[in-house]
Amino acid sequence: MIALVTGSAGGIGSAVCKRLTDDGYTVAGLDADVDVTSSEQVEAFVELVEASGPIGALVNAAGVLRTGRAVELSDADWAATLAVNASGVFHVSRAVARRMIPRRAGAIVTVASNASKTARQNMAAYAASKAAATAFTKCLGLELAEFGIRCNVVAPGSTDTPMLTGLWDGSDALRTSVEGAPGAYRVGIPLGRVASPSDVADAVAFLLSDRAAHITMQDLTVDGGACLGV
Repeated sequence: MIALVTGSAGGIGSAVCKRLTDDGYTVAGLDADVDVTSSEQVEAFVELVEASGPIGALVNAAGVLRTGRAVELSDADWAATLAVNASGVFHVSRAVARRMIPRRAGAIVTVASNASKTARQNMAAYAASKAAATAFTKCLGLELAEFGIRCNVVAPGSTDTPMLTGLWDGSDALRTSVEGAPGAYRVGIPLGRVASPSDVADAVAFLLSDRAAHITMQDLTVDGGACLGV
């Protein structure tokens, strides 16, 4: 079975590619070589992959992070974040779902964020984009259910990737994530560690698998308890 993974060169995306390859998928990775904000480029890439065989699984893992206080965000930062994190999910999911429908089979997982449900300082654009991607994926799941196609969301918290380390100075990233930052109204991680990319990849692989055959429109949080179960 072919699995299409966007953001395949990123920390989580590359871990997903490895896990799915280990599970026997043929993985088609999409990263900066295809612009997910362009529906034309996405359509052409999906058509190219389908020439080799049907796409049976899609993982939307491409994402960008632009930080800053909401009142200070530039138009460009807001637009770029929504374009990749929300519109990109729409473009790729639409292109793949159109081809899954006649086959009446397939599974889609969008990698969102626990920030989509918990307010974070300096992350308004990112949180809004991930909330949009989450809502879109659930609505897509409702519309595709009659065709036997499942759509779910994995919402990671702090994960040991360059995106996380870029938020804090040097080695403080992991420690601050675990201990929390009371001044920023941010609790720590009850399990006492940040996630590894493979932790997230395992959740994605489960939701794509037959073990999740009766699970759709769900949002699985993988954050070590950082959002206290909300």
